[in-house]
Amino acid sequence: MIVVTTPTGQIGSRVLGTLLESGEPVRVIVRDPARLADDVRERVEIVKGSHGDPGVVNEAFAGADTVFWLVAADPRAESLEATFVDFTRPACEAFEKQGVARVVGVSALGRGVTKNAGHVSASHAMDALITGTGVSYRALTMPSFMDNLLWQAGPIGKDGVFFGPVSGDRKAPTCAIRDIAATAAELLLDPSWHGVADVPVLGPEDLSQNDLAEIMSDVLGRPVRYQRVPMEDFRATQLEHGQSEAIAQGMVEMMAAKEAGLDNAEPRTPEATTPTTFRQWCEEVLKPAVVSGS
Repeated sequence: MIVVTTPTGQIGSRVLGTLLESGEPVRVIVRDPARLADDVRERVEIVKGSHGDPGVVNEAFAGADTVFWLVAADPRAESLEATFVDFTRPACEAFEKQGVARVVGVSALGRGVTKNAGHVSASHAMDALITGTGVSYRALTMPSFMDNLLWQAGPIGKDGVFFGPVSGDRKAPTCAIRDIAATAAELLLDPSWHGVADVPVLGPEDLSQNDLAEIMSDVLGRPVRYQRVPMEDFRATQLEHGQSEAIAQGMVEMMAAKEAGLDNAEPRTPEATTPTTFRQWCEEVLKPAVVSGS
């Protein structure tokens, strides 16, 4: 039995789809089962509730071999520790109590590189909590997601500009969530691995923000440019979009660490290189989003 958290999210839904194709028995934890497609509800066991709830995770993990773990986003959280570590504590207790053998979790690059990287550091603290239970664990460690650009699809389409706080010429890896989900599903379906390890998901190439703008311009058939904004302006934007002070500050600390080279610390290997190029992602994901919003 494989348990999937966040089965209606961008990553979790893709993981779930692949697992269902495999024929393996799957159980999901979901707050609102109505958000699952009808055909999905018919093919999975459902435990209703939050995967931060002790009763829910104990019920869901009973008899399970493997768990896909992704912390639910909480933009109004009082602290990053509450978001990542405190939320994960009930699950860790349930891993031990229910005898879960393997966990695949969504984390971030840069382990051991810096101690003050906001969301990244909090993700690593979550990983330490999970590994402390004795389960075999694979932490998927990622750079920034290509899909994070979707929240700027409006400005990209209307004004031909996207914003960020990092240098326009700094090259770094970037990955598509489809590749994260594919990597997660492959591990979830493989019962042979043991112990603890990071699994980097780096996409196929290192690109700067200016490189991204050039590719977007080509795919969209219109000029697109990158505009760097001061960190304080970036922080203010996070607050305007409903983030709490702690979450917004965590974003600032994370982006400052990325500017200092956090995402470049992991050497690129064939195993860490995933297939979806930024051009392909723009053609298949960003362009339809821009067109539908224009």
